[in-house]
Amino acid sequence: MSSPAVEPGTKLAERFRLEDRVHESGGATLWKAIDEVLARPVAVHTFDPDFPRLNEVVTAARVASRLTDPRLTQVFDATEDDGHSYVVSEWVSGESFGDMIAGGPLDPERAAAMVAEAAEALAHAHEANLAHLCLTPDHLVWTAGSTVKLLGLGVDAVLDDVTSDDPAREDAEGLARLLYAGLTGHWPGDEQNGAGLPVAPMGDGHFCTPRQVTAGVPGYLDAIVCRALLPETRRGLEPLTTPAEVAEALASVSRPSPLPMPTPMPMTALPVAASRSEGVDTAAPQRHTPAPQHHQNQHHQNQHRPMPRQGGMVNKVAMTVVVLLVMVAVGLGAWTLGRSIGNAGTPVPGEESTTPTPTAAVGTREVKPSSVTGFDPLGDNEERGELAINATDGKESTDWHSESYDSADFGRLKTGVGLLLDMGESVPVKQVTVNFGGTSGGTVELRVGDSPQLDDLSVLQKVNGVSGKKTFTAEAPKKGRYVLVWFTKMPTYQGKYRGQVLDMKVLATK
Repeated sequence: MSSPAVEPGTKLAERFRLEDRVHESGGATLWKAIDEVLARPVAVHTFDPDFPRLNEVVTAARVASRLTDPRLTQVFDATEDDGHSYVVSEWVSGESFGDMIAGGPLDPERAAAMVAEAAEALAHAHEANLAHLCLTPDHLVWTAGSTVKLLGLGVDAVLDDVTSDDPAREDAEGLARLLYAGLTGHWPGDEQNGAGLPVAPMGDGHFCTPRQVTAGVPGYLDAIVCRALLPETRRGLEPLTTPAEVAEALASVSRPSPLPMPTPMPMTALPVAASRSEGVDTAAPQRHTPAPQHHQNQHHQNQHRPMPRQGGMVNKVAMTVVVLLVMVAVGLGAWTLGRSIGNAGTPVPGEESTTPTPTAAVGTREVKPSSVTGFDPLGDNEERGELAINATDGKESTDWHSESYDSADFGRLKTGVGLLLDMGESVPVKQVTVNFGGTSGGTVELRVGDSPQLDDLSVLQKVNGVSGKKTFTAEAPKKGRYVLVWFTKMPTYQGKYRGQVLDMKVLATK
């Protein structure tokens, strides 16, 4: 396909519609496109007919497509054809590592945690003989779904015509440069690859160590950088020469799942409302209704006790005034006792007003999640993660929705997909309200637990036929850090099968 023919609106393979030209260089053009089959954004590289490394880039893309690590950008299609060559890959939304450290270094543990994720993903790629060779701060991304993504594996090296006689060592040094940048806010290398970061200062003919640049850098992280990138400053220590060795050195870094948000993003606004108790304010009057009604009835009954009938009976037996008073007192006591005994079996006993049975409406608080992700452990591990935040933004005009499927059972490729909320800490979940919008049918489980692994999340309640608002209520509060809306059978949506969540609210007991 000639370059002039590739314009916005062009459709490739009757599926990928090119929308925005993002970057163009050396005969290769990066587009933001739409996969019209799955209704999702994708990244598409197209190439001029005379692009010199077409075979190499398609081959690298095909190798990358076979890798399963979710931290690597997924390649969906790679086609080399006379005049119709392109590579289609995942469109990643989020914030680059370079943007995160543009204002200064990150917390050391957070910077190390992100690089550790990248090192483990690269170690997996090197097992398939695929290297990156172009690691810069812009290639590492903290996604909108609160995960780490490493962009450009294999493909970017071919596009930029970068090669290496020792690719494992080159990537180990690249990881160390990323860690150095995260710890110091400076780039220990060529300025043009540093995402606008200031170049690291020099001393004795080599870059200064991270601890020489920034105070407070832990010694063990300083040593890891030096072993991989500045071995002359750490004589006597074994150098780190492969991504696997860097990953092993960083294995002890604490990495909660999902990783904490390193820098402010829209999602960080969620915890602000964590202490609000809107459920109590709206539901409490219903909870206390039985008690006032009972006391009001007693007061009404005391005003209309059948005193005249008791007095008439006394007159008939011609009792004296003293006997009359005694009989009235006895009759009144007997009548009150009889009423109490008669009411003992009614649905609203007196005791209930003082010892109410707990329900979701009393003693609850709304808890906002610290992060929300699409959940697909049997697929790409992130079902439309870029939309996940829409499910908890308090707006029914926005939504998270899954991919569209041709059958309710996901084509028998998986047992479910869903939406995973990380509450930030273990909370006693009592009630979850979910607005499924205009879907119809399907089956959903509400799961809760302290681990984000599917098998570790207990089923709180199961609902068939998801449409509109549904409320999942636990008989007893279920403690857990994670809340999962798990579609085991997809509802119908516009002729396809797709799950969606317009908004949801989690109530926990106090």
